This record gives sequence, structure tokens and C-alpha cells, in this order.
Amino acid sequence: MIVDCAHYRDGRRQDEGAMPLEQAAARCRQGGFVWLGIFEPGPEELDRVREIFGLHELAVEDASAFHLRPKAEQYEDGTELIILRTARYDDEREEIDTGEISIFLADHFVITVRQGIASELHEARSRLESRPELLKTGSASTLWAILDQVVDSYAPVVGELERDIEQIEATVFSGAVAPTERIYSLRREATDFYRAVHPLLAVLTRRLQPGRTPPALRPYIRDVHDHLLLVNEEVAAQRDLLTTVLEANIAVISVEQNKINLRQSATMERLTILASVFLPLSFVVGFFGQNFGWLVTHISSFTAFLTLTVLGVLLPCLMLYVWLRRRRSRPAPPMPEVSRVGRPAPPAPYRNAP
Repeated sequence: MIVDCAHYRDGRRQDEGAMPLEQAAARCRQGGFVWLGIFEPGPEELDRVREIFGLHELAVEDASAFHLRPKAEQYEDGTELIILRTARYDDEREEIDTGEISIFLADHFVITVRQGIASELHEARSRLESRPELLKTGSASTLWAILDQVVDSYAPVVGELERDIEQIEATVFSGAVAPTERIYSLRREATDFYRAVHPLLAVLTRRLQPGRTPPALRPYIRDVHDHLLLVNEEVAAQRDLLTTVLEANIAVISVEQNKINLRQSATMERLTILASVFLPLSFVVGFFGQNFGWLVTHISSFTAFLTLTVLGVLLPCLMLYVWLRRRRSRPAPPMPEVSRVGRPAPPAPYRNAP
């Protein structure tokens, strides 16, 4: 879909409203340049634009697909293809929406192909039209307007990412377990954002080379480059911070798991003690439940039954008590002394050694 198509000459827009493609191509031969803006075009529309403006088929093929990284390519006819990645933070979903802008830059025309919802260029066009001194420099001024808007749109995304990271960081370092899936999601978004920001530095560095940009635009391109450097450093720092937060969260999870294991061990210890208490009773019940002749004929009074019962209960309990006391009072084995190089130190020499 064609969003806008305008002819600029002497720093001014010549017509109000969009013009047909054939008329725009004819205006390219009348001086100045034409800026054609297209949003999510279909294959047939792109083929028509390619035929009218004489674009390279490989360049049109690149403009019809999404890319992970920004890039810039120069073709033999003098047309330059510049691909930018755009970003916008969605507050409701707490995610980053990305888009893409493909710019066909030539001396007499500029064609921008937008993909995705985060690629609005109306503000860039309006801002450039309010700067006639920059419009007079030619079609390269549109590239500055687009780059400036795209880089400025990165700052709110960095701020929202920083806020999300601070929330996760506060949760983790307070001792609570943060959702690991959320940390991974932020790490992936920060990585995708870094792929959109970092390669763009090479594109801007190329524009700052001698002969690539009109002298009047070089300070403005350099200013955009400086802003992009700051964004790149902040995004790289956020990626490293998320890695640290992820490792800290894993450590917190390990601590919580150790606490659970300790509680389970304490429960098993109580159950073991309880089972040890009932073990002598089980022995007594099993002993008197035997049908041996001696046991039946010799226990003929309540006194004999009580004596054997008490001895059968007290004797195992006493033996268990003695064994537990000896186990607790047993000293722990000494740890071997470690030398400076990390190896066990040799034994001390005997006193009577020569």
C-alpha cells in the first residue's frame, strides 16, 4: 500500500497529497528527488515499483523479507539499499514489537518499504519538511530523518527493559525465586534488540566516510551515531546483567532446594527415632507370640511375664541410648592441611629425626 509519494525540490514539497507512480518517476527527471513510502506491499506491487524505478531484483527481494540484522548494500546503478530494524515496547504484553524499514536511496528518488507495526515514518517526513535547509542537500536528508527517528525510538525501549530488569533483580536478590521463564524471555528480547542496534553502527560509520554524505548533513549523522553508541552500550550492559540475574536466580533455587532437602532429612530422622522406639515393642510382641514349649510351660505367673516384658523393652532401649551417645561424642576426623599450591602438606618430621 502506498502511504505517501511526494516530489521535493529546492527544499520544498511541490505537491500536496500522494501522486501516481508513473508521475513520480517522471518527476525524478525534473530535478530534486521523489520520496515514495510503501507499507507492507505485496509481490505484485513491489514488481511494479521495480519496473518503474529500475530497481535491482535482488534488492527488491531483500526488501520483501524480514532480516535479523541491519545492513547496507551498494548496487552498480548507484542505488543503495539500507535495511533498518525498528523497535517499540508494548506495555500491555511487556514485550518488544519489532519492524523493518528498507530504504532504496538514489540521487533522484528515495523508496521506503515498511514492514511491521513499529515502523511509522510520518513523523520523520513532517520533521524533514520543516527543515528546508536540510531538504536542499538532496535525497540523503531523508536517510538522516529516518535514522534519527529510529534511533530516538530505541531510548524508550531501553528504559522499559531497564524497568523490567530492575523488578526481576529486586525479586531475586531479596531471596525469593523469580520465574525463570520471564528471565529467559527478557534475555531473548534483549538479544534481539541488540541485533537490531549493534549492526547499525557499521551502517552509520559507513555514512560518515568521505564522499558518502553531504557536508551539511555530516554533523547530524554524527549526532545520530553518538546516540546509537549510548544505546548499544546500555543494551550490551543489560544482556550481561540478565546473565548475572539468571545465575543468581539459579543459586536461589539451589538454596531453596537444599532447604527442602534439610526439612525432608529432619522429618526422616524423626520417623527413624519413632520407629526405633517401637522396635522393642515389636520384639516383645514377636517373642511372646511364639508357640515354643519352653515359653509356654515356664511363664506361668504374671511376675515372670512382667519381668521378661520389662527386660525385653528396657534392654534394647538402653543399648540404643548408649550407641547414640557414643556416636554424638565421637570427634570428627581432622581435615588434611592444604599447602599453598593446593596439595596436602607433607607429614611433620619426627622430633628424634636427625
